[in-house]
Amino acid sequence: MTINLKLDDKSEDRADSLAQGLLGTPADRPEGHLKVTGAATYAADDVPEGCAFGVLVRAPGQGALTATNAEDVRAKPGVLAVIRDPRMIRNSAQGTANEAPVQGVDTAAYTGQPIALVVAESFEQARHAANALKITAEGPPGPVDPQAVEPEGEPDGQGDLDAAMADAPHSFDAEYTTAGHSSAPMEPHAAVAAWDGENLTVRASLQMLKYNRNELADCLGIDPASVRLLSPYVGGGFGSKLGISAETVAAAIAAKELDRPVRVVQHRRQVFETITRRSETRQRIRLAADAEGRLTGLGHEALVSNLPDESFAEPVTQASTFAYAAANRLIGERVARLHRPAAGSVRAPGEAVGVTAFECAMDELAVQLGLDPIELRLRNIPGKDPQSGIPFSSHMLAETLQDGAKRFGWQGRDPAPRQRREGEWWIGTGMAAAFRVNILSEAEVRVTLTAEGALVETDMTDLGTGTYAILTQIAGEALGLPADRVTVKLGDTEYPPGSGSGGSWGAASTGNATWLAALDLRQQLASKMECDERDLTLKDWQATFGNTTRALSDLMGGDTLTGHGHIDAGKAFEDVRQSTFGAHFAEVAVNDITGEIRVRRMLGSFAAGRILNQKTARSQCHGGMTWGIGMALTEGLVHDRRDGHIVNRDLAEYHVATNADVPPLEVHFVEERDPWAGPMQSKGLGELGICGAGAAVLNAVHHACGVRLRDMPATPDRVLAGLTNL
Repeated sequence: MTINLKLDDKSEDRADSLAQGLLGTPADRPEGHLKVTGAATYAADDVPEGCAFGVLVRAPGQGALTATNAEDVRAKPGVLAVIRDPRMIRNSAQGTANEAPVQGVDTAAYTGQPIALVVAESFEQARHAANALKITAEGPPGPVDPQAVEPEGEPDGQGDLDAAMADAPHSFDAEYTTAGHSSAPMEPHAAVAAWDGENLTVRASLQMLKYNRNELADCLGIDPASVRLLSPYVGGGFGSKLGISAETVAAAIAAKELDRPVRVVQHRRQVFETITRRSETRQRIRLAADAEGRLTGLGHEALVSNLPDESFAEPVTQASTFAYAAANRLIGERVARLHRPAAGSVRAPGEAVGVTAFECAMDELAVQLGLDPIELRLRNIPGKDPQSGIPFSSHMLAETLQDGAKRFGWQGRDPAPRQRREGEWWIGTGMAAAFRVNILSEAEVRVTLTAEGALVETDMTDLGTGTYAILTQIAGEALGLPADRVTVKLGDTEYPPGSGSGGSWGAASTGNATWLAALDLRQQLASKMECDERDLTLKDWQATFGNTTRALSDLMGGDTLTGHGHIDAGKAFEDVRQSTFGAHFAEVAVNDITGEIRVRRMLGSFAAGRILNQKTARSQCHGGMTWGIGMALTEGLVHDRRDGHIVNRDLAEYHVATNADVPPLEVHFVEERDPWAGPMQSKGLGELGICGAGAAVLNAVHHACGVRLRDMPATPDRVLAGLTNL
């Protein structure tokens, strides 16, 4: 049977009553040993016998494309094919697209677009031949500057923000900019494709297999049932692998044409340009407040960009709709249609950049009011969603602010900037709130119970986030099994379709489905014990009801039991506003001579429902806070002003935060149970840690040296310019 649950109402918390001691503990990753010893097979690792190698060729400019020496390239040693197939795609698909992205190789919408695949007997031969293929691009280039085009879209308003700004005793109006970002996962995008008759198997680096299967099938014009995707290990994604990308489609086309397996791996520069980026943003933030610091007006307008024909727009203002109360509001995005590489979801799309800018603005308003920035936020916590009027499922902002402040040592902080100096360094502290929407996505899981233990199967993926560990803990908790008696298999479309990894919904969605599948098994075992499932105790491979205890192996009598769990969002997500909350605190040092910023310590306090695994959850927050430091200080895509191509398209020039940039990070969780979040009462966590983290750093910079930095990243030249103008 299958236990189906559509979240239409509150869910009872069963996990606490079972108390097996697995959930919430800092359990190790079951696959950790495989990863650190190199035994885990990533997308490009499993190369079958007879495999050929493909290298993508990209457009040198925009316009109509012509390959002028294709025959000469085909004649090069080892070359098997030069493929320019109209089914190839111009950029990776957006997350949950579930259909083919824009296809075609005759024209290029942006410089760097993949337009051909050269296949050879060896990678070196394919790379040499691909570099030799000459492509010409003809046609007038499209616009590449977001300030040079008329944007689409209008913000949504409530009340009269202009009047509120004019009437308020305190008002604030400023612009902030954030640079574009690359996901830059450690593992490049890769695919190994092989056909068996009309059936296609692709081992690829992907995040959401149930959607990716349909996307690939739609590109090729075949039945999705003929496609099997394998992605048991993914070396990071951060949104870049939500949808299929060029190498997956090209490898499948080439493998069919050559009737042999084909492996295609993107090199780092290809990843930077052919995979969706985070859009740059220009944000205007307006705040109106009364004499006590309560907001009467709130404006958040953002300009973002994307290619023509792309539906995605960076949801910059997503959190601003519910973060703070204000009667008069104007919130929304405008989109500039540019011929830069496509924009798409990058970790915490929307809130990562939107919350960061908004929390900087809140700090500026607090200074203007002469009010502690924590107190300003506490005074403006809404009682219900200010935009829709629906209640919050739970609201933990105040608790995280107070918890973080106490742990960080905020009390007694001198609010005035430039009060503490150590040699050349100004020292200061800052804080910011964190907000992230909570989402649950449809998911299915199968759990099989045998005399050996439990097997959990779902096409859910693990990007290094801890999925293997969490599903092990959930199944073990529900079935009374130790972790070493639970096996989790992921990343195969022959398994039931999980939620996929993205949107911070993986652990909660597929985790809830795992719980339901285990509950199905509990009911079957209870039937064998002739008792109600709630009266059944499962512990240490034994089943107990009343005074009767039986070994599970005896109770099952040699049978194999199978449980299915299926969960979907339902109307609960319409009836209540679900969100996660947090608070960031940072101490920085700013060099008065060089403009260098060093983050000396950083603390985050977060509330995200039940924490399923203390270790992997903390690791996720560490990653998010590190992303926030990078966004604030080092990361930013640079586009050539002539043709829009990405100039800093490798990890030598695109500066992600490294060990030297990141201090020891302190993470704490505030206890929360949200009955609207499903039977596990857990929420998404992976992306919450980035939201507002950069703002805490930049607010600390102002407190340290008095410089307000509204353009990110805050590189030393910008700091020096600010110091000069003081």
